Amino acid sequence: MLEGVRMNKDDIDVVKREIVYEGYFKMLRYNLKYRLFSGQWSELISRDCYNRGNAVCLLLYDPIHDTVVLVEQIRIGAIEYEFDPWLLEVVAGLIDRDEPKEMIAKQEAQEEAGIDVSEVHYIFDFLTSAGASTERVYLYYALIDASKVGGIFGLPSEHEDIKVHVVSSEKAFRWVREGKIKSSMTIIALQWLALNKENLKKNDK
Repeated sequence: MLEGVRMNKDDIDVVKREIVYEGYFKMLRYNLKYRLFSGQWSELISRDCYNRGNAVCLLLYDPIHDTVVLVEQIRIGAIEYEFDPWLLEVVAGLIDRDEPKEMIAKQEAQEEAGIDVSEVHYIFDFLTSAGASTERVYLYYALIDASKVGGIFGLPSEHEDIKVHVVSSEKAFRWVREGKIKSSMTIIALQWLALNKENLKKNDK
């Protein structure tokens, strides 16, 4: 447990909140003050924050064959960099409809990987880049039989072109160590699997 005084939302004074851009996503601007660790208040500051909504991601793991399902697709956010913008990721999708997050995760598994998932399990949630983004990602896992998984999927209406890969967990872990996987949510999901896969194997028996 952290010691000392802990801050909460009562220690923030939002003077103004405005939408400075609204397209597919939003850009918010906050003018605010916040309490310093000294007990005093900060000066009035301005911060821009990117609001793209929240997301679910789903780790698909086959405990019998010790394999994971990763999907590959082009990502606009990676175009500016020296590596290829086709990224390996876990299944994921925006929470853009009024349905339970578990249902959205199952739908994304079908749309992106052609996999019908009967049950998903919540792991935890996290903020992807809290310094400038509101995005909160809810991580789930599902135990599957990946022996017949593969192919090209994605929704034509969303211009998706997604290739499905089934790889051993050890290869996926090695790709994380070697820096071949650039997606933060995928790195987090695979690191969680590295810590928990033996328990998943036991519980699946």
